[in-house]
Amino acid sequence: MNESVSLDAKKRLARIAGQVAGIQKMVDEGRYCVDILTQVSALRAALDQFGLIMLSTHLENCVYGNDRSENDNCSDMTSEERLAEIKVTLNRFLK
Repeated sequence: MNESVSLDAKKRLARIAGQVAGIQKMVDEGRYCVDILTQVSALRAALDQFGLIMLSTHLENCVYGNDRSENDNCSDMTSEERLAEIKVTLNRFLK
């Protein structure tokens, strides 16, 4: 993973951790359930965006080898192996 993607991922994860802590605080304070659910929805969206970044980074760098320095094995993959890797990756992400 290149440095800019890694930095973005770390920032997103820090924000997500803050959202989780905020939700925990809301529960501890006995806040209105709808307000908590609104924050859960925002958290889910943030996690989805983080996942999409990880997914696209994996596909670009590991499956298609746009960054050969990160994974030299991708050049040895056949198109069938690439397709199988995409299927496995999507299956894990979409569970």
